[in-house]
Formats: sequence, C-alpha cells, structure tokens
Amino acid sequence: MAPKSDSAEAIVLNFVNEQNKPLNSQNVADSLQKFNLKKAGIQKALDNLADNGKISFKEYGKQKIYLARQDQFDIPTSEELNQMKEENAQVQQQLDEQKRAISEVEGEIKNLQSNLTLEQIRHKEAKLQKEVKEMEDKLVKLRKGVTLVRPEERKAIAEMYSEKLSQWRKRKRMFKDVWDAITENLPKDLKEFKEELGLEYDEDVGVSLQSFSGLLQHGKKRTRDQ
Repeated sequence: MAPKSDSAEAIVLNFVNEQNKPLNSQNVADSLQKFNLKKAGIQKALDNLADNGKISFKEYGKQKIYLARQDQFDIPTSEELNQMKEENAQVQQQLDEQKRAISEVEGEIKNLQSNLTLEQIRHKEAKLQKEVKEMEDKLVKLRKGVTLVRPEERKAIAEMYSEKLSQWRKRKRMFKDVWDAITENLPKDLKEFKEELGLEYDEDVGVSLQSFSGLLQHGKKRTRDQ
C-alpha cells in the first residue's frame, strides 16, 4: 500500500526518488526542513520505506545509506544513450548560435545608443561653428595688433610681477648675507658644505633673477610702443 501523499513517508520517498543518489538520514533531514519534519520521524520513515521495499539501503558500520530503487527507472539502451547525446549536442549548438545572435543584437543596440541623434548632431554643429567663429575673430584681432588684454589688467599684472621680483631680490640678498657670515671662517669646502645642507642656488635649478627682470623691462617697452 502506497503512503499518503502528505505523510512523512510520502514526502521522504518522493525526495529520495528525486535525488536518486546515496543519502543518510541527516542529508534528508537537512533538505526537508521546510516540511517541519523531525530527524527521528525522518529516520522512522526511511526505515519503514526500506522494510517495505520502497527504497534500498546498505549499512556501513552504524550508519545506513539509503537509495532509490533503480528498477523503477527506465534505463536507456546504448542506442538510446547515443541518440540522447546527439540530441544534446544539437541543442547545445542551437544554444550557442542563439547566444551569438543575442550578443550581436546587443552590440548593435549599444552602437545605436552611442550614436548621436540628428537633433544632437545639429546642436553640436552649431556649437562648434560658434566656437570657430569666436577663434577666427580673435585671430583677426591678433593679426591687426589689437590688444586683447585691457590696460588696467596689464598694469595690475605688471605690478604684481614687479612685487614678486622685489621679494626674490630681497630674499636672495638676505641669504647671501647670512651665508657669508656663517662660512667666513669655515674650514670646509663651501661646495661640499652646500651639498651637505641640501642647498640649491638659482643657477642650480636653471632660473635667473636677471632673465625674469628682463621680461618685465621687455613688457614695459612693448606697452610704450603700443
């Protein structure tokens, strides 16, 4: 007599048949927690099913291993297995082709999404034309010798530049006074002492106060010429 479909034995029997692999009572109990079946009840159901020949079992020491009865399943012949393999290979090939087709469609969609619409192209073209016009106008002014910097701005920049040069010249003089006082009676080689302290002169880093001062004089001359 078959167990009722909602009984513990029916639930356990259905699970064992579905898994169709060796199981112990703990495996079954862990998998059937959603049915609120206790491990003792599951163990009893497994033993009853085994005693009634519904499932097979083997004992390994103190542990019992349960398995679905294999005679209830249709075992395919070698010809059927070969046919199934061929069908599986065909299905796999179709799946791969579908994946490639989907990938190509997705690529086309991305390309379409990345392209600008006609309205966006026209907007960008108008913006670029405006920028080109502005640069051409500026170039024409430069060729005509028109000053693009206002006189007051030029004056403010020159004054700030002159102030920075004065600070540079002052600090350079202060350093020389201090350096001369320290090294006046120093027995060490001054070049080695400078390197030991990690000091660098303007010339060591490729700058010259005189050259920067010349830029200021050149700028003043250009202003007078204009």
